[in-house]
Amino acid sequence: MRQAEAAFDNSFALTRAVADGYHKLLAYKDEYEVARLFASDEFRNSVARTFKVPVKMHFNMAPPLLARLDAHGRPRKLEFGPWMMPLLRGLQHLKILRGTPFDVFGYAAERKLERRLIETYRVSIETALRHLTRDNYAAAVALARVPCDIRGYGHVKLESLREVLPGWREIERSLGFTTVDIELPTKPVQTGAYASS
Repeated sequence: MRQAEAAFDNSFALTRAVADGYHKLLAYKDEYEVARLFASDEFRNSVARTFKVPVKMHFNMAPPLLARLDAHGRPRKLEFGPWMMPLLRGLQHLKILRGTPFDVFGYAAERKLERRLIETYRVSIETALRHLTRDNYAAAVALARVPCDIRGYGHVKLESLREVLPGWREIERSLGFTTVDIELPTKPVQTGAYASS
């Protein structure tokens, strides 16, 4: 990447934009990450500092196998008591299953979409590099930054993608190619777990 870019720009803005874009797509918050965050010492210490008295934790989550969708197609959260903490501590260690056939959460529509976005981005960037010229360098940087405009998780992320994908396609067309063939669901889909405490 840096070699291709060096001929047009020595600030490496494209390399940095690709690093940011990839990070945004690769660092999605799945069930294992939610479990890690809640099971962390940092979270427990933060709760202890905030409340200064013993706290009974309750978790509001929308597990993919249990949560139902509301009238707007959003998963309805269910409340789980303090007994969830040991399960979360155990679940955080199962992240080694991520991306394997044994990853039960990986079959959710949201997880499939996230993996598809990563692959589509890779192909899009590789194709842009093959078409890179001094004249379209700025457009290639804009393309690399597209994932940085995707916001939120779950249904919020889906709505954000509805806004971002047309621009992604337009930038690709300006570069002389089209690779983005992601179709977003038109009806509500059951997605991964969402949590708040």
